Amino acid sequence: MKKLFWLLVAVLVISTALAQQTRLRVFVGGQQRPDVMRKILDIYQQRNPGVRVEIEVGGATSDQQQQYLTTVLASRDPSIDIILIDVIRPAQYLASRWADTLDKYLPAASRQNLLRQYLPAYSQANVINGQLVALPAFADAMFLYYRADLLEKYNFKPPTTWDEAIQQAQTILQRENNPNLNGIGYIGAPIEGTVCTFLLPIWAAGGDVTNAQGQFSLTVEQAQRSLQFWVSLMDRRVSPPNMAEKPQDTIRQEMQAGRWIFGTLFAYAWNRFQNDADSQVKGKIGVVPLPAFAGGRQASCLGGWQWAVSDFSRNKAQAHRLVRFLSSPEVSKILAIDASNLPVFPALYRDADILRVNPWFGQALPVVQAARARPQHPRYAEISEAIRVNTNQVLARQKTPEQGARDIVNRLQAIYSGR
Repeated sequence: MKKLFWLLVAVLVISTALAQQTRLRVFVGGQQRPDVMRKILDIYQQRNPGVRVEIEVGGATSDQQQQYLTTVLASRDPSIDIILIDVIRPAQYLASRWADTLDKYLPAASRQNLLRQYLPAYSQANVINGQLVALPAFADAMFLYYRADLLEKYNFKPPTTWDEAIQQAQTILQRENNPNLNGIGYIGAPIEGTVCTFLLPIWAAGGDVTNAQGQFSLTVEQAQRSLQFWVSLMDRRVSPPNMAEKPQDTIRQEMQAGRWIFGTLFAYAWNRFQNDADSQVKGKIGVVPLPAFAGGRQASCLGGWQWAVSDFSRNKAQAHRLVRFLSSPEVSKILAIDASNLPVFPALYRDADILRVNPWFGQALPVVQAARARPQHPRYAEISEAIRVNTNQVLARQKTPEQGARDIVNRLQAIYSGR
């Protein structure tokens, strides 16, 4: 009887403890290294025994993730407490009232001191109309990855202009005579990364979607030149004819299999090239800033991800405490070492442990600091769709560059004018 009594007591104690636990659910995308995120969340659980953190993984791209989250959040579903969102999303989340702004948890002085620690681009991206919508998780920008072994074989230095990259790719393709090898890979599928592809030549030439006053300024001529450049890479056989089918991670996987000379990819690819068991290019990959266009300047697309608390969470205060941990220097360092995610804290670009694993991070900070942001707009989803769908149709030869450019500019003009 005594044994039964104490067994019942133990069950009661355990049941009570479980009932008293706060359960938080964190959403991350399939490409945001959920294995590393799980390791980080386990550390938090160990330090906070009263909190149990579950992880939900969905969507391999920013678009797929947001399609799912739009359904969840539009229905005011409280099942997700914390969401990893793309740097382009804070304005949309505020306008849709999907994010619980974090100001109520931070006195004005504390908020100012906190935001001062991050790279300015991310502090600015997360403050919309004076409200703090999210906190930075990790930084990102586009870089040019290259086959260091092939460039060395033909006595080439990493290109600083696109003309150099094209000439090098043509020479290597001709001399290697390998039908499985491609020249320059860029994102062309109808996904968010293709917005960056479209904007890169425009930024490099000194243009943008809006002017300094936030007024729409993109011209048909600027848009057409950008689209024509990417089409010309296929015309010159530097890129294969099916670039309209290429999302970012397909290029990463193919480059990992040794099938690309150059690839325009975000920072996460480095860790995969060096550490994935199936990588055929370990020790053979280099990375440099994206080249400049003739007569222009170097430009990169600002990426990065942010932690937001769902406005429908039933545990907002606990969720905020977890977000503060997830946006800390400690976590930023783990993500840098284990996932090659660029830090959001400038000091970490000089951290010896990080540089031992990612030596190129020493040159990455100026690229991130100079990277250009996509438009911040409450209707960004429509802006993105107009750019990526039309760019994809041009690459698929369904529209001419002129037709695609006119359709992009007309749609964006309507959005910015409130139509």
